[in-house]
Amino acid sequence: MGRSTGMFESLEGGGAAIALDEIEISILRSLAVQMLELIGPGAPEPAEDADPLAALFAEGPTEPPSDPALARLFPDAYGSPDGAADEGVDPAETRARSAEFRRFTENDLRARKRDDALALVRSLDALTPADDGAAVLELTGELPLRWLGGLNDLRLTLAARLDITEDDESAALFRLPDDDPRKPMVMAYLWLGGLQESLIETL
Repeated sequence: MGRSTGMFESLEGGGAAIALDEIEISILRSLAVQMLELIGPGAPEPAEDADPLAALFAEGPTEPPSDPALARLFPDAYGSPDGAADEGVDPAETRARSAEFRRFTENDLRARKRDDALALVRSLDALTPADDGAAVLELTGELPLRWLGGLNDLRLTLAARLDITEDDESAALFRLPDDDPRKPMVMAYLWLGGLQESLIETL
């Protein structure tokens, strides 16, 4: 099965496939591992005699993360992304509603994002490159959606590190000179965007 587009293509019977070379595999795996480190470890395994309902209603944090990348991954549910209050709404009430929502949803959201990043790592680790170092990654079942979530999280994280908040703000970054230290991160951001878009099209 030869694929050379560097973007996802549809598989017969459903799913998606892409040819990746050694460097691409290494970059994707490194980014996914860094994502796992950023999100942090999951909750410890409950004891055998633990109440399963207690775990179900375990409370999460109420304050937004201080790291800009984590704040982009786990934004407040209410109010504007920049923290400004909506017109006619009491800022204190908005903060209280956001804190309550975060308390009961962030743990699950972190777990989902952690699972997505793990799916990327495990898929890449299962590849067997050919003599030229290239390998074909085939995603079936729930993996295409896992990858879609993981790629989106990677792009959001890079956007936060590059201080990209709107698409039109990124135009200047795309014209950076080659010796700019942000250039590799910008190139990764663009590449991930292409992968994400092509995967969406296959689905």
